[in-house]
Parts: sequence; structure tokens; C-alpha cells
Amino acid sequence: MTQQLQHNQHSFFYRLRCHKTALVSLIIVAIYCLTALGMEVYSIWAEVNNITPIYAVEDANAVFSAPGGKHLLGTDYLGRDCFFRAVGGIATAVKVGVIAALIAAVIGVSLGMLSGFYGGKLDSVVIWLYSTFAAMPTLLFILAFALLFTKGYLTEELTAPLRFCAAALHTEPGMLAVYLAIGLTGWVTLCRVVRSETMKLRNHTFVQAAQVAGVSNIKIIFRHILPNLMHLVIIYFTLRFAYAVMTEVLVSYLGLGVQSAPSWGVMISDGQERLWRGVWWEVGAATIFMFILVLNLNLLGDALRDLLDPKNESRQ
Repeated sequence: MTQQLQHNQHSFFYRLRCHKTALVSLIIVAIYCLTALGMEVYSIWAEVNNITPIYAVEDANAVFSAPGGKHLLGTDYLGRDCFFRAVGGIATAVKVGVIAALIAAVIGVSLGMLSGFYGGKLDSVVIWLYSTFAAMPTLLFILAFALLFTKGYLTEELTAPLRFCAAALHTEPGMLAVYLAIGLTGWVTLCRVVRSETMKLRNHTFVQAAQVAGVSNIKIIFRHILPNLMHLVIIYFTLRFAYAVMTEVLVSYLGLGVQSAPSWGVMISDGQERLWRGVWWEVGAATIFMFILVLNLNLLGDALRDLLDPKNESRQ
């Protein structure tokens, strides 16, 4: 029984339940993700059945209605319900967060493990590559990438597969550009960390024993090294998720991201022009929804750093 108790104390889920901040943040992020999934399914269903989604329904008689019983967070300049538009924006935010963070994680982990394990010329190439990307002004790169997709600067041979990918992801070409740009610029930090940890792990006895046993390098990388790096990947993915959400809001605010789907950035851009008239609820709705998601993603990332760090686990 004592051994079982000690095992529970050292288990991740036990410590997660004891970490109230992490647990609450995880629940809130999960609610956002489930809401995003539901809104994505709903928007596809509405599109297939040629029905106007509830967040896009216009009411000329309810333009700029203040928050109240009929419209919880008021309406915008077209009479669209700001609450439903903010809820619809969750799908856009979560989609860009998941896809962009996933792209960055795959690139960063793959290059970091290969560089750290093999070293030599491959290591030099990877170092040069991530140093080059680290020197790029990230926001300008993302804006330029989105501009190429949305303003027709690419040839038909290049735009055709991009349009296919955008349709497969049920998104717009401009948003696909944001996914790719954030992912292509966000892998540098993870690559550096993974490379460093891989260089340490390749000298451990379990890796050397696998090499002596004749196990191939690829199997060693994915069976022995990658599992020992997953805590870093999970932490980085969570924090990159939050960064991608904020970046999407900024790009959409500047008019280079999503165009037809609901977006917090578009809501803030539309609503800021009427703040001087006291119409604050459109900006307020988008800001509140974004603030709650980003705050809990950051809290969750910090908590996971403490919970998944092997050094902290060994102290408990």
C-alpha cells in the first residue's frame, strides 16, 4: 500500500489533480477546444445546407444594440450578435493555435533530434538554419506570407495546391498562410532545446545498450529518445498555442487573415472605429474571450513545466 501511495504521488495525473491552477486551466482550455469543435461542425453543416450561421445573421433593426436580454453582449454595425460571433471566433483561434503549434513542433522536434543525435555536418546545417530563422522579424514574415496568399502574387501552379489544402482544412487561403507562417517561424526555440537534450540522451547507457544490440538509429531516436523529450514538446506546444492565437488576432486585425469566418481580430478591428461613440461591446467581447483563453494557456504551460520537469518530480 505504501508503494502504491508513493507511485500515485509520483504519477502525473495525481500531481495534476493536486495542482489546482493547472486543473482549472486545463478544464477551461478543454471547454474552448470542445466549443471550437462544435462550432466547426456547425459551420460545415450550415454551409452544406445553405443556411446562414447564427453568428452571421444580420438584423437591420438591432444595429449597435447594447448588451441586454436579447443580445447578451450586444450587436455590431450589421446587427450581428457579438456573443455568438465571439463564440464563433473560438473555432478560428483554436484551429490556428493547434495547426500552427503542430507544424512548429514537428519541425522543431525532427530537426532537433536529428541534429543532436548525428552531429557533424548535419548539426552545422541545422544550427545555420535555425540561426537564420531566429534572425528574421517574425511578424513581418507572417504578414508578407499572408500577403502573398491573399493578394494574388503567386502563380496558378502554386495557388492550386494551396487552395486544395485550405479547402481540406475548411479555412481561407489567408488563414492557411497564417498557419504556415506561424509554424515555419515558431520551431527555433524548441529545436534548440531538443537538440541540447538529445545530445545528452545519446550518451546514456540505455541508448548505448540499444546500439550495441544492433538497434537502428531511427528506432533508437523514436523509441528511446523521443519519449524522454515529450514533456518538452507538450510544454512548448501549449505556449506556442497561446502565441499563435494572439498572432492570428493581430494579423486578422490588420486585414490579412480571416475574411468571412468570425475572428476576434476582425471584431476588434471593426469595433475600434466606434469606441468613441460608446459602442464598446464588440471590442469587449472579443477581448474577453481572447484574454481567458490566452491566460489559461499560459498558466497551463507554466504548470506543466513544473509538473513534467523530471528534476521537480524527483524532489517530490
